[in-house]
Amino acid sequence: MVNKVIATETALELVAFLKTKHGPALMFHQSGGCCDNSAANCYLPGEITMGAGDVYLGDIGGCPFYIGKAQYVYWQHTQLIIDVIEGFGGTFSLEGPEGKAFHTRSRVFTDAELAELGIDKPATSSLPS
Repeated sequence: MVNKVIATETALELVAFLKTKHGPALMFHQSGGCCDNSAANCYLPGEITMGAGDVYLGDIGGCPFYIGKAQYVYWQHTQLIIDVIEGFGGTFSLEGPEGKAFHTRSRVFTDAELAELGIDKPATSSLPS
């Protein structure tokens, strides 16, 4: 099974710590920019509302992970890899006071993975020679 979002061991450890500090019902949303840049943000229930404009990608550390539908169109060909960096990231994310920030990396799915996920291969551009 191909996962659309995964987390490094360091990220999973931070999720576990945040669960002990804030409770088990945490959730993630991949921010699309503006105030929080483009980052994976961790929230308590009720701090952000998911709706028809959001796409569920999977769970990390037992917490649901979402991305905005418009942003998903651009990221659907990639697997999001959630990691942690030292420093302060998004001002709205729960890990900020810990001096850490969730950091999103990605890798492009292989053709076989895209087929398994039912996602069309991205169109390639033809550049003049």
